[in-house]
Amino acid sequence: MLTSDFDYHLPEELIASEPLADRAASRMMVVHREEGRIEHRSFRDLPEYLHEGDLVVLNDTRVVPARYFSNDGSKELLRLQAFSPTKWRCMVKPGRKLRLGNAITIGEATGTVLEIYENGDRLIEFDRVVDEKSHGHLALPPYMHRQDREDDKERYQTVFAREEGSIAAPTAGLHFTPDVLSKLPHAFVTLHVGVGTFQPVKVDRVQDHVMHSERYSLSEETVAKIADAKRVLAVGTTATRVLESTAAKHGKVVAESGETNIFIHPPYQFRVVGALLTNFHLPKSTLMMLVSAFAGRELMLRAYEEAIREQYRFYSYGDCMLIV
Repeated sequence: MLTSDFDYHLPEELIASEPLADRAASRMMVVHREEGRIEHRSFRDLPEYLHEGDLVVLNDTRVVPARYFSNDGSKELLRLQAFSPTKWRCMVKPGRKLRLGNAITIGEATGTVLEIYENGDRLIEFDRVVDEKSHGHLALPPYMHRQDREDDKERYQTVFAREEGSIAAPTAGLHFTPDVLSKLPHAFVTLHVGVGTFQPVKVDRVQDHVMHSERYSLSEETVAKIADAKRVLAVGTTATRVLESTAAKHGKVVAESGETNIFIHPPYQFRVVGALLTNFHLPKSTLMMLVSAFAGRELMLRAYEEAIREQYRFYSYGDCMLIV
C-alpha cells in the first residue's frame, strides 16, 4: 500500500486556524461503515448515536507549553521530553546555532547542548529552571500559520485535561463541554501526544514508515468499565491507539503504563474500538491511515470529498466525524 493512496486535495481556506466561540457548536459528519451512508449533523447530536451499554473513552492528557525562544529570538526549542526540570530533550531551530557545547539563554536560564542525537534532537541542560509561565508557548500545529495567543491556553485544551505531558492537544476531545460530557457514560485513558503527530510520512510505501513512540497510561477503573461495556466509542486517534496497543500486546485491555508505537493502517483488525469520534486529518498522514483502517479507505476518501464540498472546517480547531 502506498502513502499516496491516502492523499486528497484540501483548499487552504478550509483549514481552521481559529476555534469556534462555542466548543460544542462544531458540525459532525456521521459515517455509517456497513451501509456506506453519510449524514451531516451537529456535535451536540452525539448522544443520539449511543446505545445502552456504550462507553465513551477520552484522552485526559494536558497540553504543556513546549515551545521556547532564546532571549534574542535567534533560536527555538521544542521540548520533547523533560528528564528533569533542567535537562530536556529538544528539537531545535536552527541546528547550526546549537551545536555541541553551544548555549541558549531563555529568561534567566542558560542551557548548554550536551549531546546531539542521531536524528538531530539535542540534549540540553539548563543552569536553573526555565520560567515556563513567562517564556513557554503552546506548540500550535504549523498549518495554523500563527503564534499562540492567551486564549489558546484555554481553547487548545480539553475541558477534562488533567495529566500534564502533551505537546499537542487530543483534538477530537476539544468539542466536549462539561454539559455534553455529563450526559455520556465515559472513562479516561492518558496518551501524551508527541511531536510525531506533526511529522509527515516521507516514505513511498506505508509499511516502511517508522512510527514515533508516545507514553500512555490505562487505569484499573477504566479497564473495568471497558470490560462491562457492550461497545467502546473512542474519542480520537490517541485514545484508539492506547486501547488497541494494550489489546494487541495482551489479547485484552489491561491496566498498565508504558510507551506505544503502534501503527494502525489497512488492513487492521480492531480488537476494542467499535465506534470512533475524530477530527479531519492531513492528507497522507498516519491518522488518515488509521481512520481508513477503521472505515475503509474508499469510504473515507469519499467522506472527505463530501466534507470539502460541504465546507467543513478541517484539522485541530475544525469540525468532527463520527464513524459508527
